[in-house]
Amino acid sequence: MVSTHLPSGLVRPGVALLRYELLTLGDELLLGLTPNGHLTFIGAELGRRGVTLRRNVTIPDDPESIARQLRESWAAADILITTGGLGPTCDDRTREVAAEVLQLKLIFDSGIEKSIADRFALFGRRMTPNNLKQAYRFEGGDVLPNANGTAPGLWVEKDGKILCMLPGPPNELQPMFVEQVIPRLAERGLLLGREAYVQIRTAGVGESLLETKLQPILEQYGDSLSIAFCAHAGRVDCRLSSPSSRLDSSQVEAIAAECARLLGEDFVCYGSDSMAKVCADLLRAQEKRIAVAETATGGLLANAFADVCGVSKFFAGSCVCYTNDSRMQLLDVPECLLLQHGAASAESAVAMATGAAEKLGADYAIAITGFGGPSAGTKENPTGAIYVALHAPHGVWSKKLGYPGPRKTIKESAVNAALDWLRRELIRAQTGAAGAMRASSVMQ
Repeated sequence: MVSTHLPSGLVRPGVALLRYELLTLGDELLLGLTPNGHLTFIGAELGRRGVTLRRNVTIPDDPESIARQLRESWAAADILITTGGLGPTCDDRTREVAAEVLQLKLIFDSGIEKSIADRFALFGRRMTPNNLKQAYRFEGGDVLPNANGTAPGLWVEKDGKILCMLPGPPNELQPMFVEQVIPRLAERGLLLGREAYVQIRTAGVGESLLETKLQPILEQYGDSLSIAFCAHAGRVDCRLSSPSSRLDSSQVEAIAAECARLLGEDFVCYGSDSMAKVCADLLRAQEKRIAVAETATGGLLANAFADVCGVSKFFAGSCVCYTNDSRMQLLDVPECLLLQHGAASAESAVAMATGAAEKLGADYAIAITGFGGPSAGTKENPTGAIYVALHAPHGVWSKKLGYPGPRKTIKESAVNAALDWLRRELIRAQTGAAGAMRASSVMQ
């Protein structure tokens, strides 16, 4: 069953009063070529530790803009974080401008030079001279090693403030922030060492209905309990905390547990695990495997499982089939079934799920087919009409779903619905209630 273990340690007064600012640098952000994922990632990580970013400013790579914003943010912030502009090319200027603005001396660090050279050697590439630009650090400051790139992060404390500079690529920044920056800030008492709130993740219930369902529990605690709802595609999160500290951590955890019991199967987990991760944990606990067959979602469901660590322990494989021939050859879908009912049908989805389970040797299988848009579709099955089938050891079922919106939204919604259906069936299988599926169309 999904773990109901709660994190311990909630927000205490004081930390939330610190002013954190984030500067995200790069012309590519302002041109819309790259989404500003740094804001959502860093904001979420800090929020979990009891502090809120007071401001994020995105600025271009030119030195004047960088200097202007650095002066303003350094004057206002207690902790200033920058992302981007630490690389080897001519448009990477953040390090040099920061040294000038803060009147810090840059010194060459032979240790950084060796790390850069070793990384180039690891990939059998020749290091060009401009890479040595990255080997400079602030005098009196620290280096944050970068295990996934050549540009290290930089850390300096001055005038009772902290400047933390991180490289721009997310695969470099994110592990550095979690493994190095968060612990440093916690050691200095600038954020909490543990999570600041209890988050309840739900599925199958909308934001307004979730609040209505939980209101009888939550309203008992008045303003001593802080409540925040956040809707995402296919799920709604509810965060509970007590910034006033009138409720201690055990009381908030008990309230969250009461909410989870009330929600029943609509409760997914505590924290931020993805639906695929929750399904993976249930599959591993039951020593079962899942297979996937997709048409309308083009591999998106398989990718959700592939993002979970240890995927080979529970994921047998997938087939992405867009033609009738591929359905027949890879999944043994009968040609007569496709001719009679069509590729986008409940019958086709059931045959695909059954074929995936049998061909790939899985206990469970999910198939998704339909019309993802923007064109195609029929009067009976318009764009956004999706058929999902779930094959389980005790039977196979299908559902017809309908989603408005662009192709990307339809695909994501279909995947989320399929994962939630699987999650509920796995919970029922574990509790001995398997087979009591709610489906608009059932085939066995």
